Amino acid sequence: MKSFTIKILAIIMFAAVCVSTAFAQPAKPSAKITGALLDEKGKPMDYATVSLLNAKDSSVVKGTLSNDAGAYSFDHINAGTYIIKASVVGYEKTASKAFAVTEGATVAVPGLQMLQVSHALNTVTITAAKPLIEHKIDRTVMNVENSVIAAGNTALEILERAPGVTVDKDDNISIKGKQGVTVMINDKLTYLTSTQLATLLRSTDGTTIQSIEIITNPSAKYDAAGNSGIINIKLKKNKQSGTNGSVTLGAAYGATFKDNSTITLNHKEGNLNVFGSFSHDDRQREHTLNIKRIVTDSTGAKTYFNQFSSLPNKNHNNSYRLGADYDISSKNTLGFVMNGYFNKEQDNSANKTYIGTQPNSINSYQTTAALINQTYKNFAFNLNDRYKIDTAGQEIGVDLDYSKFNNSSNSQYNTYFYLPDGSAMMPPLFLRNQAPSEITIKTAKVDYTYPINKILKLETGFKLSDVKTDNNLQAQKQVNGSYLNDTTLTNHFVYTEKVDAVYANLSQNYKNFSIQTGLRAEYTSSTGNLVTTNKIVKRHYLDFFPSVFINQTINDKNEIGLSYSRRIDRPGYDDLNPFVFYLDQYTYQQGNPFLNPQYTNNFEFNYTYNKSITLTLGYSHTMDAITQILLTNPVSKATYQTNLNLQSQNSYNVNLYAPYTIAKWWTGNVNATAFYLKFKSDSLLGSTLNNGKAAFQLRTTQTFIIAKGYKAELSNYYNSAMTYGIFNIKPQYATDAGISHSFADKKANIKLSVSDIFNTRTNDVTSYYGTNNLDIKQKNESRVTRLTFTYNFGNNKIKVRQHQSGADDEKGRVKGN
Repeated sequence: MKSFTIKILAIIMFAAVCVSTAFAQPAKPSAKITGALLDEKGKPMDYATVSLLNAKDSSVVKGTLSNDAGAYSFDHINAGTYIIKASVVGYEKTASKAFAVTEGATVAVPGLQMLQVSHALNTVTITAAKPLIEHKIDRTVMNVENSVIAAGNTALEILERAPGVTVDKDDNISIKGKQGVTVMINDKLTYLTSTQLATLLRSTDGTTIQSIEIITNPSAKYDAAGNSGIINIKLKKNKQSGTNGSVTLGAAYGATFKDNSTITLNHKEGNLNVFGSFSHDDRQREHTLNIKRIVTDSTGAKTYFNQFSSLPNKNHNNSYRLGADYDISSKNTLGFVMNGYFNKEQDNSANKTYIGTQPNSINSYQTTAALINQTYKNFAFNLNDRYKIDTAGQEIGVDLDYSKFNNSSNSQYNTYFYLPDGSAMMPPLFLRNQAPSEITIKTAKVDYTYPINKILKLETGFKLSDVKTDNNLQAQKQVNGSYLNDTTLTNHFVYTEKVDAVYANLSQNYKNFSIQTGLRAEYTSSTGNLVTTNKIVKRHYLDFFPSVFINQTINDKNEIGLSYSRRIDRPGYDDLNPFVFYLDQYTYQQGNPFLNPQYTNNFEFNYTYNKSITLTLGYSHTMDAITQILLTNPVSKATYQTNLNLQSQNSYNVNLYAPYTIAKWWTGNVNATAFYLKFKSDSLLGSTLNNGKAAFQLRTTQTFIIAKGYKAELSNYYNSAMTYGIFNIKPQYATDAGISHSFADKKANIKLSVSDIFNTRTNDVTSYYGTNNLDIKQKNESRVTRLTFTYNFGNNKIKVRQHQSGADDEKGRVKGN
């Protein structure tokens, strides 16, 4: 009944917005303008930039691109006098005569002919405008500056149009289906959550953007860690003073109520630019878990476990950001960024486990009630300086970073043991833990760029990082009414890591061909100290990470590229922590201080058609692949999850991204990925592992312009069954929908959305390996109805110089924040 009620409420809310559209006060009839562009031979001119100008002051009213037939159109035009202006690379700009538009009229502008630029001109210097989409040696660039798509759009709306980029209804950003994307602004990490980032981008006017860079395979300039892509939004230099900001309020309901709020402020006065933000988020989430497992001992005897858990979770999150930059001169900018958060989390779980020696028999059962209170604190500070040495592009940048994470966890586990008839089997077990954790990160980096000549450029630099983690688990067991230290669980683990890196990139561009080669060297020195048992694990290693990028433009509609890079993934700091994190007496998780880093060689071929449709073929080979594994304690028969290094992992993948337009009011895109993963280990739990399976992922997004200021979105995704290590993951699928309305000259926006409308999003996993047969069914609260209101105020043309510090890789390995 509750599920049905939620459906009805969602439908009523959706209908209310639609009805308000239908019965809104009628506006004055708007006009429509159509036309077409032709070349000297009378053939259609596709993908030309077309601007609608006000004849009085030549200001841009609207802009668009001509389609394959050379046609263009403008809807919802007010009465007035206008001029059409068109431009495209390699052709002279052309413009129509001024023409009048009356209310409700449809005006057909006579065809405009575009003349090719004469290459024989030697008395006139012609500077061609950059094309909207450029495919460079290591990245795809969307040139927004001076493009009409910037007018009237926010940074987030422009980002949604970038090749291969998807922004879903929850503002999660992905590249070719891969999430975990790093988003930078002006080469600086934003340090924001997806929601906070979306708020920032919505309050950024499109006319302040110079370009958007999409980097799927980062070069040697970036940290060698990780395989996620990068989106870098380049902003124009701000020359206007004033104040701007935004306020966002949100409410949501699934199984429980949730709310969030954000405020951002930016102010520029002269050479000083100051910016800040604060966000608050309160949410409760429901989570259920059912684990069935069969454990076989050395004699062949089997024990059957059937476990049911309810894991409700409450979060209270607060985050802040404050920064400033000062233009010392036209060449030198000094800045700082300070940000952090203070989060509280409470887990109140109830677990019941049935135990038997036969499939359908119960010999005993136990219940565990757990109360876990956790706090997460972070403070980060970055000081940065950028100096442009000359106008040819020679520059140097310096970043100094300090970041500290303080996490604490206080937990209480009460376990009761019963016989099948419900009588007590043995005295209860009471455990309590205190687990403070402190992580300190210090980094310094210098980047230098030197254009050797017009076609050859050198980039070089170095980075130093110093990380220390200190984890001190105090475990206690109740004995005769008093809590005493449990030496079997108490542990103190200190981990230090220093990485010194240096890199060099050399790139050359010649006509339609470009190549870039790079090499990064990183020397790592780490020490893992199990203070409690006085076990020390030391590692020192030097690694080299080459990269090569080749790109060839065949003609105006066809481009191909090849790339190779070697990458490293060091274990997350928590993955090295040997602490035991309990669910109950028979189920827990434990880190592995003996984990080695994994190394990956990535190869990629990409083909782009018409600057929009992309086809990518990829292969990667990973050595010492870090993989989750299940182990069994032969005495207690407890099963615990940890990470081990497998011998290798091979990945073959094909990705197709294709945007499409069915009508002016109906657009969409398809993102399809097929891949084959194969894992190999000659000695895993006493046997060999050599398995692989093909799988595919499909995501479609459709956008509908319902009326002026109203937009609806429908997205679907499907993940087929796949194998990952020893785990078999069953298919996953869901449907999301939303509708939004922009008003008050696009300063205000209200959005209603429903995630996982049919409540189908589940995580079902099986594993049959070694002494464990495992079947997991997990359901998170996924069907949620959200209502969000955003209002932008002030002068939205102020540039906020967001900053990437040198500590983004190290911070990415911190969990629980």
